[in-house]
Amino acid sequence: MRPSRLRTAGFTLAEILTALIVVAVLAALAVPLWRNHLLRVHRADGRAALIEVQTAQDKFFGTHARYASGAEVAAPAPQGLGLKAVSEHGFYRIEVTASDDGLGFVATAHANSTQGQTEDARCVELTLDHVGRRRAVDAGGEDRSGDCWR
Repeated sequence: MRPSRLRTAGFTLAEILTALIVVAVLAALAVPLWRNHLLRVHRADGRAALIEVQTAQDKFFGTHARYASGAEVAAPAPQGLGLKAVSEHGFYRIEVTASDDGLGFVATAHANSTQGQTEDARCVELTLDHVGRRRAVDAGGEDRSGDCWR
């Protein structure tokens, strides 16, 4: 008679290490892609805030024949626009500057460092003016309007 071989259940160390390496490689690829996706999605928060400013400024202009100044933007209606200095979800700080004659304005959304949006070096600043011109710049000051306003 032959001696019987004992059958062991489980995984070998080589199999476990191979599985761990595969998981580590997938995580190393997936985490940065997911973070970049989130940064792009959060840009919508800044764009929406600027569009809200533009809408409120148009209404204000219809009543007062001029655009609201920076101080009037935060003032409650009817004297001002009653808008917050940050976007709805807090990813951008909003700044509004009116021209001296009140016939123009520029609204700017700056990436908010407290929410981690400054990691989005591609679109650190979004702007919208009284004629609807949309602009964006990256961390180096280069124009990224086409990328950031899509």
